[in-house]
Amino acid sequence: MRSQIKLGKIFGIRIGLHYSWFLIALLIVFSLSGNFHASYPKWPESLVLLLGIVTALLFFVSLLVHELAHSVIAERNGMPVREITLFALGGVSQLEADAPSAKVEFWMALAGPLTSVLIGLACLGMAEVARAAGITPALAVLVWLGYINISLAVFNMIPGYPLDGGRVLRALVWWRTGDMERATQMSARVGQGVAGIFIVIGIFHFFAGGGLGGLWIAFIGWFLLGAAKESAVEVGLKKSLAGVRVADVMARNCPTVDGHSSVQDFVDHELLRTGRRCFVVVEDGRVAGLVTPHEIKEIDRGTWPVTALDTVMRPLGSLRTLPPDAPLMSALEAMGREDLNQLPVVSNGRLEGVLSRAEILAFLQTRAEF
Repeated sequence: MRSQIKLGKIFGIRIGLHYSWFLIALLIVFSLSGNFHASYPKWPESLVLLLGIVTALLFFVSLLVHELAHSVIAERNGMPVREITLFALGGVSQLEADAPSAKVEFWMALAGPLTSVLIGLACLGMAEVARAAGITPALAVLVWLGYINISLAVFNMIPGYPLDGGRVLRALVWWRTGDMERATQMSARVGQGVAGIFIVIGIFHFFAGGGLGGLWIAFIGWFLLGAAKESAVEVGLKKSLAGVRVADVMARNCPTVDGHSSVQDFVDHELLRTGRRCFVVVEDGRVAGLVTPHEIKEIDRGTWPVTALDTVMRPLGSLRTLPPDAPLMSALEAMGREDLNQLPVVSNGRLEGVLSRAEILAFLQTRAEF
């Protein structure tokens, strides 16, 4: 899951928000405002709304700390963390590599729930101090944060992948069998079963009069089901691509176009006529860059006849490139991570070919058929 709003970096890790975060933030604010108003009817509306906003923000800070706990363990064990994204159902840490051992996976998974429990206990402890001091608004906020963080830890320890409990289960099966792929497949199947239970309970709760609470439970189950299936597919994908190099799949006969030609000529005689989506731009006999429909669509159509390709292309030096002997799986991960459709394959400064998602898809389709 990608973040649409960048917040900065903590410990060198990018922190961002997904748009869905705002939906759950608003729901939490209005829900808490209603609860505070019902429990303390004499409080002014402005105070109730302010406490709702502050509590929601502190809750998401605690979610961020939960994810940072995972990330710190990952970084210390040689697994770079690219980004932490907060979204409607919590947070997710995007790792650059898999855990090197079952032991590391176990402690990395357990770090988040343990941190949430510590945050919850700390909040409940501070709530007692606020109670003794008679600071009722702080007491209300801290009690809610204490119980919600402990509840978050309990929920995350449900043994269904990709929840933390599912990762703990994967680590235990991995340690017992010595096979990470088998452990992931097993924990993903358990995760799908847990997701199915959530969906059934949520639907039953909704028709029994539970209202939006039932739909929310079903939505969580639907999300977990999709995530568990995606994890199982990822394992199968890694198995299919194991040992395959970029050079085995890339297109070597890349079409070339003159960088001095106009965009209009390129569109009329190359892009529309061939249907290809990636072209090598050549200037004075050397490779200068790549041009795709993405670059063309960024230009005003009226300027196409007077705009040269070399002014809109992506220069070769600014592109993310791969060596021919790079693992195909790492190339696919790079494409997904950076939202790329093509990657130039370069060896000793010379363009060897272009790898696109279409080539990878065709390769996987052929493997599936045979």
